[in-house]
Amino acid sequence: MTELPKAPVKRILANAGARRVSNNAVDAFVKALEKFTAELTKDAVKMAKRTGRKTIQKKDVLAARRA
Repeated sequence: MTELPKAPVKRILANAGARRVSNNAVDAFVKALEKFTAELTKDAVKMAKRTGRKTIQKKDVLAARRA
């Protein structure tokens, strides 16, 4: 089951220049975004824990993106 609603993902794709996107493509983007977000979150949690924090901060997300 997906967590992200399709409509905002479709808007993101439209804002990026996609004029038409099939429902299957939106589903694929939703799955990819959820996977990417889950991995990024795991890495950001590790960054926060390294400094003894439980709260993820912007710097943790940015560091996780570079890792």
